[in-house]
Parts: sequence; structure tokens; C-alpha cells
Amino acid sequence: MPPYAFVARIVLESLLPQLDHPFEYGVPARLAQQVTPGVRVRVPLRRGSQHVTGFVVETAREPAHDGELSEVEGVVSVLPVLAPEVWKLARAVADRGAGTAADVLRLAIPARAARVEMSGPGEEPGAPLPQPPAAPGHPAGYFAGHLEGRSRLALTVPPGVVRFPAGRPGGERWLRSWAPTLASAAVACLRRGESAILAVPDHRDTDEVEAALAGAGAAAWTARIDATGSNTRRYRAFLSCLAGPRIVIGNRSALYAPATKLGLIAVWDDGDPIHAEPRAPYAHARDVALLRQQQQSTALIFAAYARSTAVERLVRIGWLAAAGPERVTRPRVIVTSRQADDGRGARIPSGAFQAAQEASRDGPVLVQVARPGYAPVLSCDTCREPARCPHCHGPLGLAAPGAAPACRRCGRSVPGWSCPVCGGTRLRMIGVGASRTAEELGRAFPGLSVVVADGEHPVDRIPATPALVIATRGAEPSAEGGYRAVLLLDAARMLRRESLWVAEDCLRVWTNAAALAAPGAPVVLVGVAGPLADAFSTWRHERYAERELDDRALLRLPPAVRIATVTGRPAALEAAREAL
Repeated sequence: MPPYAFVARIVLESLLPQLDHPFEYGVPARLAQQVTPGVRVRVPLRRGSQHVTGFVVETAREPAHDGELSEVEGVVSVLPVLAPEVWKLARAVADRGAGTAADVLRLAIPARAARVEMSGPGEEPGAPLPQPPAAPGHPAGYFAGHLEGRSRLALTVPPGVVRFPAGRPGGERWLRSWAPTLASAAVACLRRGESAILAVPDHRDTDEVEAALAGAGAAAWTARIDATGSNTRRYRAFLSCLAGPRIVIGNRSALYAPATKLGLIAVWDDGDPIHAEPRAPYAHARDVALLRQQQQSTALIFAAYARSTAVERLVRIGWLAAAGPERVTRPRVIVTSRQADDGRGARIPSGAFQAAQEASRDGPVLVQVARPGYAPVLSCDTCREPARCPHCHGPLGLAAPGAAPACRRCGRSVPGWSCPVCGGTRLRMIGVGASRTAEELGRAFPGLSVVVADGEHPVDRIPATPALVIATRGAEPSAEGGYRAVLLLDAARMLRRESLWVAEDCLRVWTNAAALAAPGAPVVLVGVAGPLADAFSTWRHERYAERELDDRALLRLPPAVRIATVTGRPAALEAAREAL
């Protein structure tokens, strides 16, 4: 008779690929009541010379291994932090990306906080369930039928900002239209007794949807899982998902939350590059959502102002159904390249300048620029050779007037720069960043408040008072009532970036900025013509995505086809090629 009560199959918290499979361990009688699927345990490795932690993924009466089994040494936590469906998802994501399950589990399960575990996963909120808020552009109860039928939707959200309750008596705030839309779907799912997962690109978007849920009265059921707060707060929110249905919000890691009775997965703006995990196995939030939806048969929503080509492909093959409001009030877009006097290469044509001047009398004006800093590109003043970092050969730029040049790649300051070609020591400013744009426009608009919003100067909200807001792409703050005008500068510079997705990404960031405009406010696109400008000005992003997908299918490029890269030694690559 074996010396253990039963067998536990455990996946180790190790990134070594040779350990990427469950190991069998015997469970002694003293731990029989504590070792259950999902708990974290401590086990010996390599004949007891090393101890590692792992998660129990399965238990069995008899081992599949014929030899002698090592025993589980202890239980780190009795809480089942690895839900069966999350383990299944982690295994599928790892296999799809040729990675290890441990790579995925470090994203799925936050670092343990023992003090939080002492209070357990928490209790059900005692307040009554909230009513779903109105979704802009949709009738009341729009998502109820889709949740019942487990629909898979490519949802086009109407642009604009809406006034919404702030979750406190007498308080209101302006939110981008997509946040109340996702909040409406999530609360409708919660009323069915099911959990919902809302995955958004970054913490600013998480703040937005959290405010929408608070305004709808769903704050007590909201679990925020991201890295903006302390690990204690994140772990407490993670454990609350085990207590009952919740609305889980956060970035790409929220898709791995142990949501009880999961009924809805929604991803906002899947084309945002932040949705791509930068660590192995590099899983995109879109792919994780698709895998989990297929495994658990939930409703699925990919919501955006501008549909990505990847989502368009899913619509074309019938996996997603296109959805959106019956009528969309599109912004009033002005393309300067179509005007008789387009400024002849000026950064701000006269028409755009006049539109900003008139709109600034009534409220804030948004000016989107390509790059932060003061002068993002420098060159030698003598020979015009691009200025490069002597350490990593990255481009040099100026963060502020009078500052020493610094590398935009490694961040090192280069105060004594000299040109390696001609020996010159004087630098010439080539590019114009957000700070320099603010300086120039401040002189052109005397007496008007100028606000810079970028990664180093984050701004969330702008009042309805007259102001110029100079923002880099993705850092645009919301304005009360919407911006009275939106100027999209440096559009041609944005398109020069070398990337397969550059046109789609530019259309997305321009659209997200235009969606912040007040009804009827002018949105001026400077320096771009052709099909991309046509799609933006007519607000027919789906047609552009269709044409882009057709071109990529003809050229055998993603997302029409899948491309994998294998890197290694020549002998290993040859063996892999022969195996394929």
C-alpha cells in the first residue's frame, strides 16, 4: 500500500521548458484535507536538493508513473487561486505561442499577499443589483439578447463624450462613449448571475470604465486587476473573483481572472499595440479572448471606434457578427490636402489655424502631435548627419530647451556630443515635439492656457474653459462637453514609421482623437490624402479594413495568414525545418 493518501499532479512555477508539464507527487495523510486542485504547494525537485512551488492541477487515486513518488512538503496557501478553466486557458495559450504554461501563469496569478489571504476571498455585496446604464446609440436592454444567445460581436461604438453619473450623490462627469457602452453590457451580464471581463489597453482606460461602472451603481461588484495600485489591492481584487460573479476590469492580464460563471468577455480597441504581451509567449489579448470564449462558450465583444483588420477577418469568416448603432453622427472632418490653399507644406495650414482660433473662444482645442519632448530628432548643423548616441547608436533628442541631448533609446545624456563624420559640435533641431509645439502655439495664442499631455505629463480631464491641449497620440485627455476643435498634426510623419500596421494604427489614433470632439466641432487632418484620408473623413473604417484585408490576402501577409519566426543555431534550425 503506498505511503501517501492520493496523487497530486502539479505544474511547477519554473520557466524552464523541460519542466513544462505536470509532475506527480504523493500527498501525505497530514495534507490530504488541504491539497485540492488550484492550491499552491511546495515540493522537492531533483531528489530533494531543491524546493520549488507549484499549483495542483489535478488529483488521482493512483499514479500514472511506475516508479517511486516524492511527496508534497507543504501547502503554501489553501485558497484555490488556479481555477480549472484558467489552467486550461494557460495551457492553450502556451501551446499556441510555443511557450511554457509558467510564462502564462505569472501573468494570470498575482504575487501572493499572505495578509490578504487571512480574510479569505470576501463575501457577496449586500446591495441590490444595479440596472444596466444606457449604451450610447443603442436602445435599452440592447445587450440582453446578445448575452442570452452568447453572441460574438464586432461592435462599432459611436464617437463622442457623454455626461454620466459619477457614482456619488449629485456628481457627474464626462466619459468617452465606449465606457458606458461596455458598462451597460457588463451590468446586464451581472444581473444574469454571471461574471464579465472587460479588457482595455491601459490604466487611463481602466479608470474610465471603472468610473462608468461606479456611476451605474456597480462599484461593489467591480474587481480591478492591473498593476496601477499595490500588489495587496490587486491580490484582494483577484481573490474577490472567487467569491461570486464580478465585473473584472483591467489590462490584458485581466483576461486570465478566475471569474465565477463567466458570461461575457469584452475587449476595447483591440488594435492598440499595448494589448500585445511583450513577454513570452507574446500572446495578444485578442487571441486570449478568443481562446477563452471558445473554451467557456461566453458572449464575446470586440468594441472599437475603428475596426482592426484582424477583427475584420473574423467578421469575414463568420466568427464575429458586425454590430453597431443604427445611426452614427460622425465628426465633421476637414482634410487640408483637399483644400485649394493647404498651407504648401506648413505644419499648421491657415485653415487649421483659423479653425483653432475660432474654436478656442468657446472652449478647449485639442492638438495631436506625433512625438513627446522638445526636439525629438537632431542632426549635425554642419553636415546634416543624424545625431546618434555614442553608446547604443540610438537617435538623440532634446527633452526641453537648453537641456543636454539625450538618447531616445537608452536614455543616456550626451552633453559633449561631436559629429563622427565632420567633427562638428553644433546640433540642428529637425523634429518638433509636444513641448516645442506648445511653446510655438503659446506665442501664436497669447493669453490662452496651454496644456501639454504626454507620457511624462499625464492629464486625465480638461474643463470646458478655453485652452490649447497639446497631446501625443494615446495621451489625449477627455474634455467636458467635448473639444471645440481637434487638429491632427504630424499625420504624414506618423505614416513614415516602418511597420506593417502603420496605416491601420494611424487611422485608429486619429479616430480615437476625433471621437473626443463635441458634436459639430471641426476635426482637421493635416498633410494626408488618399484612401486613408477618405476612410477617415467619411467615417467608413470598415470599408478600409475590408480593402486592407484583401490586399494582405493577395500578398500573403498577416492577418490573412499566420507567420511564425524560429530563431536558433543553424543545426537546430535545420532539424526543425526537416521536422516541419
